[in-house]
Amino acid sequence: MVLVTGGTGLVGSHLLLHLIENGENVRAIYRKLETVQKTKQLFSHYKKETLFEKINWIQADILDVPSLEIAFENVEYVYHCAAFISFDPKDEDPIRKTNIEGTANIVNFCIAKNVKKLCFISSIAALGDLKENENCITEETEWNPEKSHSDYAISKFGAEMEIWRGQQEGLNSVIVNPGVILGPRIWVEGSGIFFKKIENGFPFYFKGSTGFITVTDVVKIMVQLMNSEVKNERFTLVANTIRFQELFNAIADALKVRRPSVYINPFVTGILWRADWFFSTFFRTKRILDKETAIASYSKTLYSNEKIKNTLKIDFLDIHHYIKEN
Repeated sequence: MVLVTGGTGLVGSHLLLHLIENGENVRAIYRKLETVQKTKQLFSHYKKETLFEKINWIQADILDVPSLEIAFENVEYVYHCAAFISFDPKDEDPIRKTNIEGTANIVNFCIAKNVKKLCFISSIAALGDLKENENCITEETEWNPEKSHSDYAISKFGAEMEIWRGQQEGLNSVIVNPGVILGPRIWVEGSGIFFKKIENGFPFYFKGSTGFITVTDVVKIMVQLMNSEVKNERFTLVANTIRFQELFNAIADALKVRRPSVYINPFVTGILWRADWFFSTFFRTKRILDKETAIASYSKTLYSNEKIKNTLKIDFLDIHHYIKEN
């Protein structure tokens, strides 16, 4: 039996489809019944509705130990995809509790139930910080606690520490650190917001760049790593480093809408995140742009994918082609 946490998210739902298609006996956990509909809609999008019925759904929460006791019955392999994703500083407590404490619970159950292998999906946000003489982030780049990080990045780094702790206690595991994950345009959360905003005429673009990868590649790599002899390693999953302007243009062209044409420079971005903080603090509005996200919009960060390419000998899907076809 294979257990998938976060089965109602972008990666988790695609992972469930891939596993079911390949004949695996799969169990997935959910917190609220209505969220399962997102996964069902995704299966329908790919015209795989009949496969959805083969998933063994269990209501559970990674923070609720008794519910996990039931979910882990007869489980041999675990894909831990569940996470609290937010870049609003007001969500600091639930982000850290869910992503760190929840991962600790998963690790503890994997050890107690003699799970053969665990795959944890982290983020490039949890990778290290470049020193002055470095220009490309790898799996070996050191995390600098003195530098500013988002609460989400800190929580993912903390979660990875729980995975390493599990390894010290005998758990076989692999960690993947994907860049921004692109899924089909029907997915309205995460990177799917890019499609929705640009379709609705979003006029702005930024000249920063970061690593991107398709959800198809993420799932394929996770499964290959789990089926391999590789253990106790982490891998950066980035197909290409792309400028946000280039990404936005590709999405606009695929949707046949006008390309964003108003450049937001670092100075303006600085004003925007401070204004966002002001309105959030004094008018109790939800944050949409924090300092770290603002900096990322104009930062030009390179990530190396050499380790995963050398390990699995894979070819990544072309980002532009994926956007056009999905």
